[in-house]
Amino acid sequence: MSQPSPEAYEQGRGMDAHNEVMRDIRAERSETYDPTEPTRVWIDEDNTPDGVVNSLTIILNTGGCRWARAGGCTMCGYVAESVEGGSVAHEDLMTQIDACLDHERENADDPAELIKIYTSGSFLDEREVPAETRQAIAETFADRDRIVVESLPDFVNREKIGDFAEHGIATDVAVGLETATDRVRHDCVNKYFDFADFEDACAEAAGADDEFDADVGIKAYLLMKPPFLAEPEAAADMIDSIHRCADVDGCHTVSMNPTNVQRYTMVDELFFEGGYRPPWLWSVAHVLEATADVDAIVVSDPVGHGSDRGAHNCGECDDRVQTAIKDFDKRQDPSVFGQVSCECEATWELVMEEETSYNMPLAQ
Repeated sequence: MSQPSPEAYEQGRGMDAHNEVMRDIRAERSETYDPTEPTRVWIDEDNTPDGVVNSLTIILNTGGCRWARAGGCTMCGYVAESVEGGSVAHEDLMTQIDACLDHERENADDPAELIKIYTSGSFLDEREVPAETRQAIAETFADRDRIVVESLPDFVNREKIGDFAEHGIATDVAVGLETATDRVRHDCVNKYFDFADFEDACAEAAGADDEFDADVGIKAYLLMKPPFLAEPEAAADMIDSIHRCADVDGCHTVSMNPTNVQRYTMVDELFFEGGYRPPWLWSVAHVLEATADVDAIVVSDPVGHGSDRGAHNCGECDDRVQTAIKDFDKRQDPSVFGQVSCECEATWELVMEEETSYNMPLAQ
């Protein structure tokens, strides 16, 4: 397999300065990973268009996101968990799938209705997951009800979706849109594509939904509080982005992911220097409450909640607010947020009134 230089991916994409910094940061990585073992696997519950169902989440260990090898997104450290060399053999990827199925058999009473498969980049990028592997995985899970795979919009087309949908599996493609605002995506996240490309991916999914006897749709992943945005700016951007995503035909779910500080990222560098604070959990609740009426499922899963590196409040109320968020994810009922309160909400309200991009973070 060819190994183009990072510069080949930069031409006309992203910010050269961001990519240069990100490559230097990622070069600090020293860990190595076994290509026959998945990065992670776990069993959970998820809200889908079919209701709340049991899920098996698989993170495959691949050669990593090609955009990340160019430098990539300012907040994403997942490429640091990928296998060096840019590719993993079909046989090794299927060995990882077998290990995930073993985990399910050992830890679940019944097979999960929903399968979610992620990589350190794009599942539909054939340099990361070959077509042979994608088709074999589709056959492996042909007896399940629904599958979610993650991809950048570039790689979303009806033919690839059809590998799953032709088996009658409801198929969702999760797209890391991050924000509906192109300037924020380009300048804060350092992601190269436009909202129009996301709309094109949704159109491909809608076309596949018409073509195959299976439900096909898009799940938009948004990023709450990328670097360089103040808390009120980040919340306003999320509210606008959720509304815009919900209005796109083919997009049925929006997952808002609060930024968590990952190693080997620009966000980590800013955090270490005191220039970044992950979002308040109150902000997450505020956005979910403000968008509860959109025509889409809206969920959030604050990774590392309550820690300095994840979405957090004062430390006393974090678990209670997180429980309310998880309750909202399943029931889509904003009244759950009226059942939690804390004195630190007053501090958050001050931050929302006074924090700007030149005085942040106003409070820790």
